[in-house]
Amino acid sequence: MLSLRIRIFLAMIVLILIASILMASISLFQFKSEARNYHQERLERKEDAVREHINYILSNTTYPLTEKNLPLIFKDKIHELSDIHSVEINIYSLKGNLLKSSKASFAVDSISPPIPKYILKLVQSSIEKRYVDIKNMDGLKIRSSFTQIKDDRFKPLGILNLPYVEDDSIYENEIQNFLVRLSQVYFFMLIIAFALAYFLSSYITQSLKTISDKINETSLNQKNEKIMIEDNSREINSLIKAYNAMVDKLEESASMLAQSEREQAWREMAKQVAHEIKNPLTPMRLTVQSFQRKFDENDPNLRQKLNDYTKTLIQQIDTMTAVASAFSNFASMPAQQNETLNVVEVVEFSLDIFNEEFIEFQSAEPEIITVMDRTQLIRIITNLVKNAIQAIPEIQEEKRIQVSVYQNWEGVVILVKDNGVGIDPDYQERIFEPKFTTKTSGMGLGLGIIKNIIENYKGTITFESESHKGTTFKVTLPRINP
Repeated sequence: MLSLRIRIFLAMIVLILIASILMASISLFQFKSEARNYHQERLERKEDAVREHINYILSNTTYPLTEKNLPLIFKDKIHELSDIHSVEINIYSLKGNLLKSSKASFAVDSISPPIPKYILKLVQSSIEKRYVDIKNMDGLKIRSSFTQIKDDRFKPLGILNLPYVEDDSIYENEIQNFLVRLSQVYFFMLIIAFALAYFLSSYITQSLKTISDKINETSLNQKNEKIMIEDNSREINSLIKAYNAMVDKLEESASMLAQSEREQAWREMAKQVAHEIKNPLTPMRLTVQSFQRKFDENDPNLRQKLNDYTKTLIQQIDTMTAVASAFSNFASMPAQQNETLNVVEVVEFSLDIFNEEFIEFQSAEPEIITVMDRTQLIRIITNLVKNAIQAIPEIQEEKRIQVSVYQNWEGVVILVKDNGVGIDPDYQERIFEPKFTTKTSGMGLGLGIIKNIIENYKGTITFESESHKGTTFKVTLPRINP
């Protein structure tokens, strides 16, 4: 489908072409109309001049003014009239028979046909006693005027005929020259029109493209900027206002959604914490009841039983303390103490706390710089490595964990790769959920915590896992050039 810009451009070009064709057609029609009017007026002028000359001859002749005397009266004058006015002259009787002609080879009775009867009727019935007959012969347009010759008492004597051949060669040459000049002008105008149409279409659609780009960038998970431009078009301004209103409503909806998601997450977290705390309370209650029922102050093993009882309670209290600490760590992360770090050095330091010999570390460069909290970077590494260790079964003979650090166009990349059991495909979508875990112990907050840390630094964490072959976690952090 063509874009609006292309459609506007094509529409303007088509309108210009149509206008050019119409102008050329009108110009041709005007030329032909002028040629037709020119020939008509020229014939009328010649006819008026010949009639004036004929009236002058009739008024000065010595012959009686009758129809029979017309050949005698114009015997010597008709050729003179023809030469003076540059036109062929024929004189007919009132019945339409040829009496005298200016043609050199003239034979009255055998060659020239009489005037058709319908022309005689049209001449007699017209107010001016005149009729112009138009015919096409051998590709030439011939006008023949027929008008009555009258004496000094306005009595009809005969009919004057003036054949006139229209010569359009001059006009045809002018039309050709005009069309050549017009085509040159139109070609130049068409080039300008193309440039103007392109500029106007770009100008008209510029605001629409800005709005379109903003709409494509609009997302519920980010802060969307409003369009601050103003357009001369009232329709475009209305569209901009509608978009800005939509952004306000979207931010409001996003805020409400985020609040709802936080409330839901805290509700789920509260249920999980309550469940984890409730688990140690039952054995604590049973231990207290058993100790109360079996308490005997004279029992020689009383101190040993008291120690066992105390140890059991302390163990359950430690479990509840661990749950509360984990929840506290997830709920409120410690304040960030950002500093410029050599990621290679910090990662290498983080791995020193692990005693496992199958942990390997490699870095393509001795120094890769980023800015973040040292403690939180250590926390990320230790959590991922600890999970990798736990993903490898104890009975597995060949154990291997590879930690790699390098940098590319994405930023600083940290890879933690193990050859453990992998993550079940059914669990992969939920692996970063705060309360989700596949282990028999723990609350499943570790990956959720480090994901929050990484995203606070505009980084990302992803993983690839294959069942019974291992898992690779990839952490990407912003890079700072030293």
